[in-house]
Amino acid sequence: MTVHGPSFDVEGPVRAEVFVVWLHDGRLELTGPCGSEPWMLEIGASEHPVEVVSRIVGAAIGKPILVHSTSWRRDHDAVILSFVVVIDATLVRSMASTPIIRVDLARSQAATAPATIAFAQVVEHGLRHLAWLIQDDPVVAAELPPGWASALVDYVPEPFRALG
Repeated sequence: MTVHGPSFDVEGPVRAEVFVVWLHDGRLELTGPCGSEPWMLEIGASEHPVEVVSRIVGAAIGKPILVHSTSWRRDHDAVILSFVVVIDATLVRSMASTPIIRVDLARSQAATAPATIAFAQVVEHGLRHLAWLIQDDPVVAAELPPGWASALVDYVPEPFRALG
């Protein structure tokens, strides 16, 4: 499969790494069919990744509040698109759920790329991206229910905190 973008071509299969997030008593938690582990979905050659994730999450869990692709990376022969999917608390039901723990990300002092990427780092990156968007993108801010802005405030990337 070749994914065409405005300025790139990517060879290989495409997978969606889905992190289902919900707000539980003011704190963020991970849940989903795999519990707090990422949910991996195959994306067909002619499919739009956001539409696939929205459709599958909707069928398996219920209609998501927000589906947002936050990053991509290569893993062996595949391209992995990471998604943060926000759901309403009523959809969690009996799925296992775990509070999200903050992790450190590489800073500008890093001289080389990390040898491995833990999924907790991918979640941290995704939530930082979402925290920035809730401040900068009125569509995202309007989609997220009350409480999300305050739950994400500590995830705003350091350079943008002074702008808030």
